[in-house]
Amino acid sequence: MLQSKAKWQYRDFHNNEALINELPGVTPVIGELLVQRGITTVEAANQFLSPDIKNLHNPITITSIEKAADRVHQAIASKEKILVFGDYDADGVSSTTVMLKTLEELGADCDYYIPNRFTEGYGPNEAAFRDAHENGYSVIVTVDNGIAAVDEATIAKQLGIDLIITDHHEVQVELPDAYAILHPKCSPDYPFDELAGVGVAFKFAEQLLGYFPKHLLDLVAIGTIADMVPLVDENRIFAYYGLHALTITKNPGIRALKAVCKIEGNVTEEDVGFLIGPRLNAVGRLQDADLAVQLLMTDDPILADEMAIEIQGINVKRQEIVNQIVKEAEQMVQGHPNGVIIVQKAGWNEGVLGIVASKLVRKYDRPAIVLTEKAGTGEVKGSARSIPAFDLFKNCMKVRDFFTHFGGHAQAAGMTLPAENIPIIQESLNEFIHDALTADDFRQVIEINAILKLTDINDNLVDEINRLAPFGMKNPKPNFAIKEIPADARQIGAKKNHLKLLFNEEDVQVEGIGFGMGDLYSYITPHTPLTLVGELGINEWNGKRKAQLVLKDMKIEEWQLHDQRGKKQVEILPYINETIAVLANEIMPAHESAVQISYEVEIEELEKTDVLYIYDLPVDVGLLKQIVQKTEPNNIHACFHIDHSAYLTAFPAREEFIWFYALVRKRKVLNLRQEIQTIMNAKGWTKERIIFISKVFFELGFVKIENGVVHVNPSPDKKDLSESPSYQARVNQIKVEKDLYYSNYEQLKTWFEDCMNRVEIPKEEEINGL
Repeated sequence: MLQSKAKWQYRDFHNNEALINELPGVTPVIGELLVQRGITTVEAANQFLSPDIKNLHNPITITSIEKAADRVHQAIASKEKILVFGDYDADGVSSTTVMLKTLEELGADCDYYIPNRFTEGYGPNEAAFRDAHENGYSVIVTVDNGIAAVDEATIAKQLGIDLIITDHHEVQVELPDAYAILHPKCSPDYPFDELAGVGVAFKFAEQLLGYFPKHLLDLVAIGTIADMVPLVDENRIFAYYGLHALTITKNPGIRALKAVCKIEGNVTEEDVGFLIGPRLNAVGRLQDADLAVQLLMTDDPILADEMAIEIQGINVKRQEIVNQIVKEAEQMVQGHPNGVIIVQKAGWNEGVLGIVASKLVRKYDRPAIVLTEKAGTGEVKGSARSIPAFDLFKNCMKVRDFFTHFGGHAQAAGMTLPAENIPIIQESLNEFIHDALTADDFRQVIEINAILKLTDINDNLVDEINRLAPFGMKNPKPNFAIKEIPADARQIGAKKNHLKLLFNEEDVQVEGIGFGMGDLYSYITPHTPLTLVGELGINEWNGKRKAQLVLKDMKIEEWQLHDQRGKKQVEILPYINETIAVLANEIMPAHESAVQISYEVEIEELEKTDVLYIYDLPVDVGLLKQIVQKTEPNNIHACFHIDHSAYLTAFPAREEFIWFYALVRKRKVLNLRQEIQTIMNAKGWTKERIIFISKVFFELGFVKIENGVVHVNPSPDKKDLSESPSYQARVNQIKVEKDLYYSNYEQLKTWFEDCMNRVEIPKEEEINGL
């Protein structure tokens, strides 16, 4: 048996016949997935399956948007200088570009400014505002930031700068005293409050331009998808049409970026989330984000190609830095953390700490705060990521006074704090998390939308599911579970770190691929069903399309036999949270928490165990049966090794015993020390064979042996050869080896199943009538 790494939650099945009947072309699978998403009417289903730009909300309902637009138009008319104050991530960069292109189209005297992550940090700062004032800027428009800039808004007002904030981040206790705040969550009349920063900027651009700026949709798609906002309502429409815009884009910078990412054909949300977004993010993580904005703004294809190649190099360097910090952070964690992870080190690049935190969360299933020291300040700065069950923003706000700066969302945050405050924050967050969560809450959750048979899976089903795309937050790609016995399983990849499975049934062949799941290969045993959960996709190779299951998790619900017989180096599997016992006469290597037992153990004192490693063959199979029945293991590792096999050594025939006994009776006295070689040559016997035969006759009382000299007993009692203990032991050893060592896998598994299911522990035999 094998536990799943994540907690599986199966969605309820709904009767969706009415919806299916009213929607032509909608299959039961799609109908069920729609209902699971809360889409129960024909109108809502049609809007979801065929998003319409006409269903976007009117920007006029965003609070203060008219006031903000009037001020910008006034500035343009009076030739005032306008500064777009952006952010250094993909959402911020795309937001900056949207606003800059809009202002340039309107003829504004404008420029942009993105603070340096390392010297200025996130969001507005006083020095930047004062510098803007000195350079003649009278209007500043923030994009994807500003909602927490309370002090900076006051500075702007003192300087005579009209500050227009467009943002989407969580609203804190106090709002900035800005000229205008454009924020969906500060707009009671606006029907959707989950826009990305670029979505808010796009709405402002639409209000400024007076028409729907379709030519900016490619940029909106980048920021919306990369920032992982819920892909529902307006965001779904933006992503749906924006991906098409990215596919046919004329923007030289985006085209160059697609080329270095090797994106061809239709651009998908995965292309943005895993290729385009990370590269735009990489720039601001290692240096000023200006290069990313310049790439998206340029009209020169040659310059765009050069910048895209430079960004590609920056991304490679970013990956190397992340890998090194993750390695160092994991060494600091040391084992499995009990609460919230907080790690810090001087010299860590603060631009990648969010990525590092995400990797720690995925590995340890714990919220993680990763910090780097700010030289000479006594402060640390970093990023945090959380698990679904723990709202990091709300809980950190409970100890907000211990942070110098703090902001973010439920699952992600950034902060600066005095290093001396780390212990109290650690203690407080650990207290909050243990008060709020159970042990099960720390496990990642995989939501399973349906259970499929292998014969259900084909490329048509995958095409149907893709009608629900683009997938993302609140519209996740559906997960399906299957339970099948693989026809083949193997580790693939240069480091053997991926798992590939093949399933065959009724002329249906489906592959399963588990990226990074190669370690699970060792847990798979022959003829054992695997319960798998994953996403359905298409594997295209040489022009052929084949449906495949992209694995997310695996469990095995039946007891397992792991056949390691004859191996000199036994594989010790890293079971987690299981009880482990080792059955061996000598101390053997195993799991650190393993309990060592031997065949001399008192059976009644044994306790149940999840995993049993068996190294030594028993003298009597009955004893092993009792141990197995009492411990009831879910996993048995047969690790038997034989140096001298009784089964493979020919057992002396009855005629051989007769010949040897006749020789002794004839001689009366037989000195084996002198004549054993003669007998070996004459009969072709081994020395051990002759000694064994002699010992059997000695135990039966037919002969006496003193110092290697055999004397015949002239009047022995009549006994059968099987009455000799050595003879019995040899026969029994042969049976033990035959049943447990030389049997095939199916025979050995059946033997253990008989132990666990049908063998009773025998009652203590009466001895000598007592």
